[in-house]
Amino acid sequence: MNVQPVKTARFGAGYGLLLTALHFSSQALANEVTSKTSVLSCQSRPGLEEHCPADTASGVVLKNATGTSACLLGKTWGYDEKGVWVKDGCGGDFIVQGDVPVDEAEAVSTEQTTQPESEEQLASKYGYGYFQPGNGFLIGRDDNGELSVGGYALLRYLNQMPGEQEFTDHNGNTQDVDARHDIFSHRVMVFLNGWLGDPKFNYSIVFWTVNATDQDALFANLSYSVNKHLNLFAGINGNPGSRTLFNSHPYWLGTDRVMADEFFRPFFTQGLWAAGEIVPGLKYSAMVGNNNSTLGVKAADLDRNFTSGASVWWMPTTHEFGPRGGFGDWEYHDSLATRFGLSAVTSPEQRYTEAEQESGNTSLKLADSLNVFATGALAPGVTVTNTDYEVYSMDAGMKYRGFFLQTELYHRTLSNFEADGALPVEEIVDTGFYIQSAFFPIPKVLEVYAATSQIYGDKDAGFGNSSEYLLGMNYYPFDSRNYRVNFQVIDVNHSPVDSTFGYYTGGQDGTTVSLATSIFF
Repeated sequence: MNVQPVKTARFGAGYGLLLTALHFSSQALANEVTSKTSVLSCQSRPGLEEHCPADTASGVVLKNATGTSACLLGKTWGYDEKGVWVKDGCGGDFIVQGDVPVDEAEAVSTEQTTQPESEEQLASKYGYGYFQPGNGFLIGRDDNGELSVGGYALLRYLNQMPGEQEFTDHNGNTQDVDARHDIFSHRVMVFLNGWLGDPKFNYSIVFWTVNATDQDALFANLSYSVNKHLNLFAGINGNPGSRTLFNSHPYWLGTDRVMADEFFRPFFTQGLWAAGEIVPGLKYSAMVGNNNSTLGVKAADLDRNFTSGASVWWMPTTHEFGPRGGFGDWEYHDSLATRFGLSAVTSPEQRYTEAEQESGNTSLKLADSLNVFATGALAPGVTVTNTDYEVYSMDAGMKYRGFFLQTELYHRTLSNFEADGALPVEEIVDTGFYIQSAFFPIPKVLEVYAATSQIYGDKDAGFGNSSEYLLGMNYYPFDSRNYRVNFQVIDVNHSPVDSTFGYYTGGQDGTTVSLATSIFF
């Protein structure tokens, strides 16, 4: 085994060499050491630095290099009192003080153990959208690339009460409410991730299914990381019009979105996007895609118009907002973390099917939950075939010592209607917001939260208002955000959202109770 000496900190290679010589003077001496050591694998990507926690009180030895660029003492790697640092593509297996005897170090290193990647690394590799994977488990790595596997699963009980309901829409027609009472292995995702050829070129293959809606998808995302300021992506991503579309899933308070977010936010499409950090704490994402929602839409259905959107968010106090930018302060911030964002999406939308058929576009609901493309939605016997959808949002949030507060304001416009008959309106403007708050009475174990959504339909177009008030709690049985049990009660007042995916049924007025458990890795 070729043992290379290392400096003990960044302030002097010579001093590090002296201490390393004292601790690891020869291979023979190392084999006689009776104290226990272990092998730490620490990797970095070009242009980025990674710090791997370890006990460095007795020194550190680079056992062998495994990165994509040279490991140079004091330049691309070293260590301090808290652990080992590597950067600019350097990576390696390091002998540090621990629980594994020295003579077992070789066996440990052959298992290709690795430190979990940071949130920033995952975002720069796989994107800032909903489908960013977790750390997963490393399957294998060699000079040609690497493969890891991760997953997410949600099991949920849902009860919407009362079971028999009806509502009157803005046209004065009575509509039935199909209230739900069911148990589902609701949502399952499997991620295959890694890099090929060059660590800057990454892939993610996703198996995705929602059993409650009988939807399945298989897709791949590709990315190339130029540097932390510019990362390029191709594949499926959320149109960047709401903060929950930027990788915070599954770190929400509930297991699905609140009503206002679900009503106003755009959906997922296939396209190209770029994302990165402008200056410390200020990030952006911009995307061009096919349409507002890609699920169930074939290439032959699309017209020649693209959907576009962008978002910027600023984290001025700590330059971060916790793992995945998620909701809730499970990490228990000792310093106040803040985030402020602006987002916008514009999308020319079409019906996809003929007027005598059911609409092929189900993503746009009116404030009384009717599909804008349903025949008779805006005028008796008239079918809308095209409309322009625009949404603008502003969000702000804070975290401090287990407390969390988040709000987002929305402004949505439907305009430029094309229809097979006369319509009573030229545009529809809806506004609204949500507020969510949470705290941990038992840090990292029990979280309680409350939220409200307020949606203001366009009164000039004949629409009313909707609202919700909810209470919930999360129990984390292990020392991780990735495994939890969630319980939630919602007081729903005339839901404009009609989606089997989430908590709401169109026109619902009553109480929804849900109990769920989820895992993420």
